[in-house]
Amino acid sequence: MLRILTAGESHGKGLMGIIEGLPSNVTLDHQEINQDLFRRQQGYGRGDRMKIERDQVEVITGVRGGKTLGSPVAFLINNRDYENWQEHMDPFEVNKEERRVISPRPGHADLTGQRKYNFTDIRNVLERSSARETAVRTAAGSIIKQFLKNFNIEVYSHVVGIGNVQLESPIQDIELIKKADKSPVRCVHQQTEAEIIKAIDEAKKEGDSLGGVFEIHITGVPYGLGSYVQWDRKLDAKLSYALMSIQGIKGVEIGYGFENASKVGSQVHDEIFYQEDKGYYRKTNCAGGIEGGMSNGETIIIRCGMKPIPTLYKPLQTVNIENKETVLATVERSDTCAVPAASIVAEMVAIGVIGEEFMRKFGGDSLEEITKRWKDYI
Repeated sequence: MLRILTAGESHGKGLMGIIEGLPSNVTLDHQEINQDLFRRQQGYGRGDRMKIERDQVEVITGVRGGKTLGSPVAFLINNRDYENWQEHMDPFEVNKEERRVISPRPGHADLTGQRKYNFTDIRNVLERSSARETAVRTAAGSIIKQFLKNFNIEVYSHVVGIGNVQLESPIQDIELIKKADKSPVRCVHQQTEAEIIKAIDEAKKEGDSLGGVFEIHITGVPYGLGSYVQWDRKLDAKLSYALMSIQGIKGVEIGYGFENASKVGSQVHDEIFYQEDKGYYRKTNCAGGIEGGMSNGETIIIRCGMKPIPTLYKPLQTVNIENKETVLATVERSDTCAVPAASIVAEMVAIGVIGEEFMRKFGGDSLEEITKRWKDYI
């Protein structure tokens, strides 16, 4: 089984990740990992932090000569901004007062985390709960993505809407979706892109923030990943669980789940056909490639809703945790909109789940062993 662990604080020395369970002999390209990290840092509406960081992965263990060894893969992403924060974030000698936070932000982990872990400084919460942690999950997903390419499994995403600007109709053309990176907001419809950029500019001018919706498409997934035999083995449940763990994600939809809820069954369920040269297939994909908790061989389609970022340059009212007086919330350096970046993170988180279930189904110690099992199955 694949397992991913992350460690690190937003302004600490760096971020670390461990992937346990990758087979041996998987060829890895560290530049491809760096390219996915670069994709995560892009997007119209990002803040000044992304002008400082140039995320690069340094693999520490588990890879030799460009191939995995079957042992845990450990890697490091250095925080370039640490040089500006060392006196405040050093593990042992630290200036605790200058960067101390006592005014929690509504919508953030600040207040509940401070109360749960009994801190007098909310910085101890926000440093770990920060979306900076998603750099590690992006790198881990990129590694798993390279493993799954051996089995023709690919992942793509695009932005459906930001704020109250939304695409008018769904897009399922993979070749079009592949072009999303060419857009500064990862929207493949030019007119909608222009309207989104205008909405982000207006929110930034007002000191506000915007959320939005993006869509993930995973192609080449064989039928039968996941299971109906136990609730916690359902593929859609695992994908939802993982995607909801991304900072700011408040809704996950498989296929056209909410739209399907307003229709009759004959308009929703994907009819089944058979052809000698292609086997079973569907002409529609309202289910989003998952039925009964299992992949059905069609493209897996997932939509995620991201809330507006809780750090506002026009801060909301909150309560000082020391004297309990009403004050304005802390302002940390932040983005106006991170939906395009979140779509990249979600690609990598989703492909990580597919990798986990793929290994559960076809698992072995080496790439060659897994490939044989996969070929026998399909």
